[in-house]
Amino acid sequence: MTTTRQTISLLILVVLGLTACKQRKTTEIRTDFKKYYDQFSVEGSFALYDPQADKYIFYNKDQFGQDFSPASTYKICNSLIGLETGVINDENFVIPWDSVTRHNPKWNSDHDLKTAFKNSTVWYYQELARRVGGQQIKYWLDKANYGNADTSGGIDKFWLTGGLRISPKQQIDFLKRLHDNELPFSHRSMDIVKSIMIAKDTLDYVVRAKTGWSDEDKRMVGWYVGYIEKNGNTYYFVNCIQSTDFDKPDFAKARIDIAYQILDNLKLTAE
Repeated sequence: MTTTRQTISLLILVVLGLTACKQRKTTEIRTDFKKYYDQFSVEGSFALYDPQADKYIFYNKDQFGQDFSPASTYKICNSLIGLETGVINDENFVIPWDSVTRHNPKWNSDHDLKTAFKNSTVWYYQELARRVGGQQIKYWLDKANYGNADTSGGIDKFWLTGGLRISPKQQIDFLKRLHDNELPFSHRSMDIVKSIMIAKDTLDYVVRAKTGWSDEDKRMVGWYVGYIEKNGNTYYFVNCIQSTDFDKPDFAKARIDIAYQILDNLKLTAE
C-alpha cells in the first residue's frame, strides 16, 4: 500500500512538474505599441519571440497567422536558393545592370549579392530567379517549407504580385530555422546569407534583417523582419504594416522606424 501511495505521489509530482514547464511559455500583449503605428497613420502588427524564455510579445496578435505577400523579405530565401543551386557562387557574384533606368537610383548599376540585398535591388533577384528556373525554385520552396510555396504569377514576379504568401508566424519560424542551421541548405549558403543580412552591428548587439513592400488587395503592405543577437541570446521579430493610402511618403520609413521604436522600448536595441 505504501509503495502504491508513493508511486501515485511521484506521478502527481511529475504531472505537476510537466504542467509547470508548459506554463513557463508565456504570451504578452502590448496594446500600448499602437502609438507607434498611429504616429505614421498605418495599421499593423508586431511580434517578438524570445526562445530563451519561450515567450512571445505581440501587438495586434490577430495578424500573426494572417498571410501577406512576402515582397522583398523573400530575398532571404531567394539568396539561399541561388547559392545552393550554384547559380551564384558567393556574396560577390555580380550580375551586370541591364541599362534600364528604374525609379530607385541605387539600382541603376551593376550589383553583387551583397549590394543587391542591401539595396533591395529587384531586377537582380528577378534575373537570379530566371537563371535558377521555376522547377528548382518550387522544389526548394517546398523543401524549405517557405510560406505557402506558391510560385504562380510568373518566375520573376510570384513573390511580388503573384501567389506567394507568408504569415508573420511563418516569417519567425523561417528566421529561427535559418539561425539554427535547420533549413535544408548547406551551412555555407546559410552563413553567407546571415552575413549579408547584417543591418546593424554594434558593440552591444547585431541585427540581421530585411525589408519588404508590396501592393495587394487595394493596400500597401510593408515588412521589417529579422533577429537580434545580444549577450549570447537571440530574439526574433516581425513588423508588418498596412495602409490604403498609396501616396503615403513615409511608408518605407515607417516599416523600420516602428520596429526599432518597439525594440528600443523592449531594451533590445536601445543604446
